[in-house]
Amino acid sequence: MFFRWDWLRPVLTAPIVPTLGPVHPHTLTVDLFEDTLRAAAADRAFLHYDKDRRWSREKDETVLCGDVVHQPDHTLIPTLTRHGRGTVKVFAYGHRDSVVDEAAELAAKLAVMHDALSARVVRPLGPETEFPRGTRIQLQDFTAGPCPDPGGPVRPVTDWPVAVQETFAPFASAMAADGLAFLHRQMQAGRCGPVLAAAVDGRIVGAIGPMEVRHDAIGCPQLMPQYFAVLPEARGQGLGRVLWRAAMHWGQSHGAAYQLLQTEVGGPSDRLCQSEGLASLGFSHSTQVWARRDRA
Repeated sequence: MFFRWDWLRPVLTAPIVPTLGPVHPHTLTVDLFEDTLRAAAADRAFLHYDKDRRWSREKDETVLCGDVVHQPDHTLIPTLTRHGRGTVKVFAYGHRDSVVDEAAELAAKLAVMHDALSARVVRPLGPETEFPRGTRIQLQDFTAGPCPDPGGPVRPVTDWPVAVQETFAPFASAMAADGLAFLHRQMQAGRCGPVLAAAVDGRIVGAIGPMEVRHDAIGCPQLMPQYFAVLPEARGQGLGRVLWRAAMHWGQSHGAAYQLLQTEVGGPSDRLCQSEGLASLGFSHSTQVWARRDRA
């Protein structure tokens, strides 16, 4: 075993694991961190509970095992993402502020060594953080109470009339920045679960999906993350809330015990989830510390 849990556990201010992202606190054990090292040694192998398995055959991000810094009061875990021109990220676990500076120095050095385009530091922060930035990790617990069907103009895309279904393509193109164009390609290839869509006047103006339940590291059923967007001109009518509640109803109805969401602090989805009573598990703040200047 590489990691000492008595060193690592006290500095895990938020349940974030390198290459896996946020995890439910009930799965947060030393085994998760050890598994990321074993996956790296297997060269781009997926862990069986990795949510990214839905989209690729090879793992894009791996831990740089030989460069991990593991000390009694802090742990730095660097990863390399091969997608595009490469990014090194160093996950900085520790309570003292100087851990960020140490992580930044390591990230910049490793980016040069691996000819990566950029280097970043990822700092997990606890839910008590006074002025959070970055993304908030939120928990929807389906065992805490019912998630009723909200009704409204929401149904799976394939349940709408064909003329309405055909409006999904321009909607997805308009919301490409929110991942809907990518989602549309997965739908066309039959590679994902159902997508819920809201339609007004015969046109799709909002969607959330794919709707899929998979098991986490300890076998608990989890509603997987979704892409979620509403056209700007259709906002302010409550459609986003109806879509989100419909997704939560679907997840609970299909046996999910929980869902983890990541929302931009202060953004519309963040405010929605907070108003719906989700539990905040902490924050993740990412900072770019270095980028190559000599590439076209």
